[in-house]
Amino acid sequence: MSKLHVKTGDRVLIISGKNKGKEGKVLAASPKEGKIIVEGRNMVTKHIKPRKAGDQGGIVKAESAIYACKVQVICPACKKQTRVAHKVLEDGTKIRLCAKCKESL
Repeated sequence: MSKLHVKTGDRVLIISGKNKGKEGKVLAASPKEGKIIVEGRNMVTKHIKPRKAGDQGGIVKAESAIYACKVQVICPACKKQTRVAHKVLEDGTKIRLCAKCKESL
């Protein structure tokens, strides 16, 4: 099993590819594939076929997955892109920190 540095709900900045420099919220994360889906970014067109009588088919725009290594987390406290640091507290819980300002993510 592999781990990701981003979680669902994080604000991220895309650092490479056609959406470089754009921000978005992580909608879904897939650690097994190492990919995430970012809200409103990496849009693709999908052709939807009507499944039942009365359903509407057509062409729909949807978000596609991108590799998690192509994004960096944006710290909510300092509003900068940052790496994720980890710290284990006295009670044994593990928290994620901003590597720049040391605030909790």
